[in-house]
Amino acid sequence: MNSSRDMGRVGAAFSTAEIETARALAKLRGCRLIEALDDAESGSGSTFLPRLAATVCLSSVRLVDMQSLQPAFDLLPYGEALQRECLLFRDASGDLVLMIADPFNMGLREWAEERVRSRLEIRLADRGDIAAYLARHEETLRAMDGLVSLEQSSPQRGSAEDISLRSISEDASPVVRLVNSTLYDALKTGASDIHMETAIGGLFVKYRIDGVLSSVGGIQGTDNAEQVISRIKVMAELDIAERRVPQDGRFKVVASGREIDIRVSIMPSIHGEDAVLRILDKQSLSDKVVGLRLEVLGFNEATLTALHRLSNEPYGMLLATGPTGSGKTTTLYAAINEINHGHDKIITIEDPVEYQLPGVLQIPVNEKKGLTFARGLRSILRHDPDKIMVGEIRDGETAQIAVQAALTGHLVLTTVHANNVFDVLGRFTHMGVDPYSLVAALNGVVAQRLVRMNCLDCVEDVVPDGALLALSGIADVSGFRFRAGRGCAQCRGTGFKGRKAVAEVLILDDELREMIVAREPVRRIKEAACRRGTRLMRDVGLDLVRLGETSLQELNRVVT
Repeated sequence: MNSSRDMGRVGAAFSTAEIETARALAKLRGCRLIEALDDAESGSGSTFLPRLAATVCLSSVRLVDMQSLQPAFDLLPYGEALQRECLLFRDASGDLVLMIADPFNMGLREWAEERVRSRLEIRLADRGDIAAYLARHEETLRAMDGLVSLEQSSPQRGSAEDISLRSISEDASPVVRLVNSTLYDALKTGASDIHMETAIGGLFVKYRIDGVLSSVGGIQGTDNAEQVISRIKVMAELDIAERRVPQDGRFKVVASGREIDIRVSIMPSIHGEDAVLRILDKQSLSDKVVGLRLEVLGFNEATLTALHRLSNEPYGMLLATGPTGSGKTTTLYAAINEINHGHDKIITIEDPVEYQLPGVLQIPVNEKKGLTFARGLRSILRHDPDKIMVGEIRDGETAQIAVQAALTGHLVLTTVHANNVFDVLGRFTHMGVDPYSLVAALNGVVAQRLVRMNCLDCVEDVVPDGALLALSGIADVSGFRFRAGRGCAQCRGTGFKGRKAVAEVLILDDELREMIVAREPVRRIKEAACRRGTRLMRDVGLDLVRLGETSLQELNRVVT
């Protein structure tokens, strides 16, 4: 819009210089006035929206405010909302609220009123926030636009379901379209798991992305929820009539020309059944692991130096510890990649084999056939190995054999579940391993977590309140640059994009070994280790907060 009337309205909130700059930009670029005004503010987007809203007598809304409203995609479908850059919501009282990005587009308002045929409250939202909200609901809601009745459609047993936009759009069954589009969207966003949770009146869908669950939508109706779960059971070849006991299965899908394994867990609940789908894209993981090195995992220089030293030892044991999903196995794979020069026999035993490593003998655990970690490890030792990776030490027998292997001239890389590098010592003692044998075999321990990084497209400076600082144990904020992502289309409104590993490394020396054998208190062992240069995981994570690479809330979520 470039009429004198519109310029007069804008003039209520913007200076003459800003208006002239906007007019020149609009003429030069052939863009709309609102876009030119935004550019004229020279990046001060946080003030542009409320100023513009005040000018046109509308309320302004941010992405965080949209999360508390119920989207009305039944009245304004996803596709039309995406095309016209607007969103329709129902507020707490059930009234309809239309979010628009361009208040001067009167044609959009008229179209929306004609499309909905109901009274609308108009509010102003940032274009990026609208795009972020739509991105979070993209494929799932597109499949739900025409959801009226659900019917089952069974694939041929043993076949892989084709997952593509073309196949989804051509499928006549809404339930198949919904399930396939959910899989497609999860694969595209890099989700590791899909959670389908049955509740009163419907089904809610969540993705686990970067280790955190985020809601992406849902469908109304108990019957609809049951049909979706039944569809998952059919694909996994499970008993659709059994709803009282847990069931586990798997199926394959074909996406982007490659087969992807999907593990299925069905669990009965008070409202019906829940399903969790674990996505195992082995080909993609194998492609990534070819060039995997410790440097790309995000460790700081001190941690990298320690890991390089430990992984290049001729014999002994390197332990990686942390909770499930903390990247322990990936770290060991990276270490193996760096020491795999073709001159040593490297054997791994895993449950399951996650990545395929060229030049490495990889053995999958098969407990049904009697191939356990302990039995497999015994056999490996007769296969003339130089370096061994044990996927996880779960019991005392496996621990004893791994320690003996490290003592007899092999380099053993393995994982064990513990909270930090010091708890590992008690874990092995609890499994019945002699402390003297353990410290003689053990070269070092690395404990790690994965911390989400702030999205670079929407990160901004923030000021944490005093309560958060006190909870985080930060008394002196000098040197800190506190930053957090506000949420945008690039990060699907989460404010985070990508993860880095933060770790603490304990390298054993003679004094530490003597303290462990003497069963000194963990507090004294920790103090001695810190005097020798061990940095605790919390301190390493605070370095990322200090640099503005992650938020303080994210660090508190992951590291205590």
